[in-house]
This record gives sequence, structure tokens and C-alpha cells, in this order.
Amino acid sequence: MPLPRIAIVGRPNVGKSSLLNMIARERVSIVDPTPGVTRDRVSAVVELHGPLRTEPARLVEVVDTGGFGVYTAQGARFNEIGEDLSRLSGPIEAQIEHAVRTSDLILFVTDAQAGVTALDEAFAQALRERVSGAAAKVVPVANKVDADRWEAHALEASALGFGEPLMVSAQTKNLRRAFLDRLYGLVPESAEGRDADPAMRLAIVGKRNAGKSTLVNTLAREERVIVSEIAGTTRDAVDVRFEMDGRTLVAIDTAGLRKRARLPNRVEWFAQQRAVQSIDRADVALLMLDATQRVSKVEKTLSSQIAERYKPCVIVVNKWDLAEGRPGRTGRAVTAEHYRGYLAEALPGVARAPIAFVSALQGTGVREAVAVAFDLFEQGRQRVPTSRLNDVFEAILAQRGPTSRLGRQAKILYVAQVATSPPTIVLKVNDERLFTPQYERYLLNRLAEMTPFEEVPVRLLIRGRERERPGAKAGARRR
Repeated sequence: MPLPRIAIVGRPNVGKSSLLNMIARERVSIVDPTPGVTRDRVSAVVELHGPLRTEPARLVEVVDTGGFGVYTAQGARFNEIGEDLSRLSGPIEAQIEHAVRTSDLILFVTDAQAGVTALDEAFAQALRERVSGAAAKVVPVANKVDADRWEAHALEASALGFGEPLMVSAQTKNLRRAFLDRLYGLVPESAEGRDADPAMRLAIVGKRNAGKSTLVNTLAREERVIVSEIAGTTRDAVDVRFEMDGRTLVAIDTAGLRKRARLPNRVEWFAQQRAVQSIDRADVALLMLDATQRVSKVEKTLSSQIAERYKPCVIVVNKWDLAEGRPGRTGRAVTAEHYRGYLAEALPGVARAPIAFVSALQGTGVREAVAVAFDLFEQGRQRVPTSRLNDVFEAILAQRGPTSRLGRQAKILYVAQVATSPPTIVLKVNDERLFTPQYERYLLNRLAEMTPFEEVPVRLLIRGRERERPGAKAGARRR
């Protein structure tokens, strides 16, 4: 059964994203005074605690939405290259509509300091029409009550027809505890004891217009995020929960990356940061490429960031239906084998990553790509017994040990796997200087051949024998 859902709605710049971040106790949504920062439905699974310690925690999904009337009622209608962002108004309001229709509780947010505006009243009327006869309950929230003097102004929201508002300042946290206590009481009791942890988290990263949002919608089997020809439509890192083969998964849709020198404002900078951070919190990264375009510097940088974080990676070649069989750069018809060879040269940092050829729009190859990602996830969770690792390293050194100009022979004193996800192997040797970066790469390649970690990155920690410090007593060891 799905978690009870709380939708946060209202006009632009009333603090909806700040409210989500306050409830979630982390920065989930990007907060900026620029109208239209939030476009998609941004959600977080949150554990709410009651006023009394004896009360059980309740799990809910809280959904942030775009501002009603954005781009048509406020400024910032055109982006940095002159594209008319008002074309996004319809999709944004469709996302609001979906959030309202599928939520158990609706928080209608207004700005206590600005007072009730004509746009608030228009949205209140639209909201009454949308929830008429529905089970969802609308609760007004007067935000930006930064001090006691704003409480009288906050009560103006009662005129919208949904009762007396809850008061809070999401930015300064004034009245936060009282607000959360009231919210706990409004959540259905059936929310207790639900499991919110997905089986796997997938970060979908790539440059602009590679098809990331289309892939997410295909996985979710609904228009979960906005797909538009306008570059940079996605800004937040949007977590989308979906089920496949009886397992709950989370796909993280991210902003399309581009060169830092081309970022026009801080909203774009925050969007880029969230995209990179999504790699950190994912179990597997899907590096999405456009088969009709050459691999760019941005994608090479992304592959390096994935490798540096030791994340399993699936290279997802999108729009393959538009590229396969067409003349390539050499004039020959493009085939999967030719493209694999091209990627091996273009993205050496993820050379062992499996490649999935898909059409996100048509849905072909998508399930197979997720299945490959799950295989990588399971690979990274494997443990190899110490006895097996000893045999592996002894065989590798017997076949080809590190060379030394001093004629010293490398010896392995101890080896063990100390962690999973990523698999982390500690190798204690007589002299770590013998194990050069070049030889370390050789070890990693052989480990991929001789262990279950064929396609996932391995963190190899090489430690030398501890030596006595000058002047130390016999038997004393460095700590």
C-alpha cells in the first residue's frame, strides 16, 4: 500500500519549498525567490513524530509543487536564451492537479506578510472545484509568520474558505514545533509502521535533453516529471518511486549538466549541485547519452565523478532507434559493436560499465537497463572470503608481481574485504612503494576477472608495514 501523501500547493513565492525542507529536515527542494524554480512534483518520505514521546512515528510522503499561475502572473518569463517559459505553465499546473487529486491532505500555503492576493483567491476557487466531493482535506497554512506581530495578518487566510490557518515560518522555524504537532494529528493513523526504504535508488544523470525525464516517466508509467523541448526544464533532483517485478525502486531525475562557465544564475548552479549529489545517495548511476550526439566534455566529467565515488554505472544510450543503422562519422552504418568501441575510447573512466541501448520514448530496452542496474547493485553487495582473496592475490603476484629498481620482492602480509557497496579490499604489504598506480590498475583489472566484481568499481586500499620511528623503543609501533 502507498504511503499517505501530503501535497503542498499555492501561488509562487509563498515558501512551499522551504516548508517541504522544514518538514523533511533536509534540503530537498531548491529555494530561491526567482518565480518558477519548482516545476515538477518534488517529494520526500518523512517520519512525523507526535507531541508525546509515547506516540508512534508516522511515515508520509510530502510533495512540493510548482506555483499556481507562474510565468503568466509574475516575471522571469523568458530564460537566458529568450525561450518563452510560459509554455511550461500548462504542464506545471497539470503536475499541481495530479498532486491535489492523489493526496490525502492538501496544505494550501499563503504568505502572511504579503496578505491574501487575487491569485490566492483564484487558486482557492480552483482548489474548491478540484476537491469537491473528494476525500482529500484542505488545510490552509500561513507561512512567513516570523514573529508574533504577523499572527493577526496570518488570520486573513481564513477568508479563503478553508478554516483557520496553521501558522509557521519555514525559513526562521518560528512556531515549527506547534505546526508539526498539528500536522501529525492530521495524518491518517494507517501511516504507522510502513516501510519507506526502496530496494534500489537509481540516479539518472546526463547533459541537457538526453531524455532523462522521459525515461523516468516511462519507468513510473505516468507523466511524473515535465518533459519539454526547453533545455533545463528539470531543476530539482526529483525522486520518483515506482514498482518493477514486485520491488519498490526510486529513480532520481536530475537537471541536465552543462559547462560551469555557462551557468546563468544561482538556481542553475544549485540544480547542477543537486545532480551531482544525487550520485552520492544513489546505489547505481545511469549515465544517459544521446545516441544522435557525440560524447561531450560534460559527459566525460560526469563519468569521472561517478568513478571517483565508486558507484556502479550503467551507460544508457538513449534514442538508439534514431541512430542504429544510420551513417556514422566514418560513413558506415552505426551498430552496437561500433558504438561500444567508440564509448571505450570516449569514456575510459567507466570502461567496465555495461551498456544498455534504449529508446526512452518508445520504452524499448528500459526494463532491461533497470535489470542490469539491479545486477550491478547485487554485485556490489557481495563479500569474498579472506581465504579466497588470499588465493586470488597470490595467483596474481605469482603471474606478474610489481617490479622494483631496488630488487625488492613484493609480499602480501594480509588481505581482507572490509566493506561492501562499494567492495572495499585492504591489502597490507611489505612496502607500498612497490605498488605503483600502474600496477594498482593491473590489480583491479585482474580482480574484475577473478572475483564477483566484474562490472562494479572496487576500492583497493594498499597499506605498507608499520615501521619504527627514529629513536623509538624496541617493540613500539606507530599508531
